[in-house]
Amino acid sequence: MAGLTGGWQNALAGEFKKDYYKRLYQKVLEEYQTRQIFPPSKDIFNALHLTPLETIKVVILGQDPYHDDGQAHGLCFSVQDNVKIPPSLVNIYQELHDDLGCTIPQTGNLTKWAEQGVLLLNTVLTVRAHQANSHRGMGWEQFTDAIIEQVDKQDRPIVYMLWGSPAQKKAEMLHNPKHLVLKAPHPSPLSAYRGFFGCKHFSQANAFLQEHGVSPVDWQI
Repeated sequence: MAGLTGGWQNALAGEFKKDYYKRLYQKVLEEYQTRQIFPPSKDIFNALHLTPLETIKVVILGQDPYHDDGQAHGLCFSVQDNVKIPPSLVNIYQELHDDLGCTIPQTGNLTKWAEQGVLLLNTVLTVRAHQANSHRGMGWEQFTDAIIEQVDKQDRPIVYMLWGSPAQKKAEMLHNPKHLVLKAPHPSPLSAYRGFFGCKHFSQANAFLQEHGVSPVDWQI
């Protein structure tokens, strides 16, 4: 679990001292020592490393990491290069194509978004191989809620894209009138046709940012 730096280190310093985080750290350490866990431990905080607190423009929330070999690398919905693009991301790319005319890419690696200020945050940051949601309830939720609370305090325009009911529940934590909260069904094949397709979140986000003097995100991967 690579340490944080800069704005995140300062913003989350209090969390690392809390009892729940000490228990979480020990449990995750034990899991990595005794089982196959994703993502690789060096990538657990990739979303924070690649998107410093002071650069955030957009927040996209996922649930837990992909649990098959070689997929997860610490960014929600993203997979490493040369890995088959997962179904939900296929649908995200389709909506981007329909909304903004983006060419559908050959890679599922979303690092380019993260480096532009798109926080790609899973609410649970680790998972056992081939066991979805296996680290739910371990303590990550409290930690990632603290991350969301810190983003909510940022005194500048930020857009949240909350896809699916678990992500939408986080709207209760969001109170900053300078921020825009967008909601849609999850992009998974089970629900994308219920309103994810056609939600136009990407163009809405860029319009909002530009209206407030912030450069838009280049969503083309």
